[in-house]
Amino acid sequence: MKCIIIDDEKIARVILQTRCDEIDSLEVLEDFPNAIEAIKYLNRNRVDLIFLDIHMPKFNGLDFIRSLKNPPKIILITSNPNFAIEAFEYDFIVDYLLKPVQSDRFKKAIEKAKRKNLTFISSEPNSSVKEIENDFYVSIDRRLIKIDLPSIYLIEAKGDYIKIKTENKDYIVHSTLKKIEEKLPDSLFLKIHRSFIINIKKIIDIEDNSVLIKKDVIPVSRSKRPELMKRLDLL
Repeated sequence: MKCIIIDDEKIARVILQTRCDEIDSLEVLEDFPNAIEAIKYLNRNRVDLIFLDIHMPKFNGLDFIRSLKNPPKIILITSNPNFAIEAFEYDFIVDYLLKPVQSDRFKKAIEKAKRKNLTFISSEPNSSVKEIENDFYVSIDRRLIKIDLPSIYLIEAKGDYIKIKTENKDYIVHSTLKKIEEKLPDSLFLKIHRSFIINIKKIIDIEDNSVLIKKDVIPVSRSKRPELMKRLDLL
């Protein structure tokens, strides 16, 4: 993958260059101390991946993201993950790395970038939920909250919001059931009703057209019941 580095700190650019040199599939074309120079470069050249520092003076990483018409994949670099909340609403954001960037964590981010072979045609926000490995990061009250995927047992649609129920806590997130369904692993989750997604490994009982999960009795649509029974056979 052809990539560029954008960071106002020279030492950070050097560290990222070193990390990239450790991976044969990465080719660093250029590095830039500010986003303006990077934009000029991108107007003339095409890249596959950008390492982007979020917190930069004058024209920061978020300003840069909004300026992109056909964005490539982006890995955020930040000292403070809470600063990256707004950026995580864009689907072309692959992952984020905390400074100083560690080698093992860097390699995981690159593997994720390789798997995300999608072409994005818009830089508009698409969701308030972002999948990071086995976790979800959800944006709630300008905070980035990590939720362990296996701990989720039920997701319920409530108008323009969804309610995510976990073993320890419930979360209300501004999103839709369709958007979150696209990001959930099929091995764990199934939409059984227009308003409900369940973790099939958390089912306690099935009776007629409903399932029991924890203390919640969830209706099963007639059209979804065959798929549910098929999936249970795999458990």
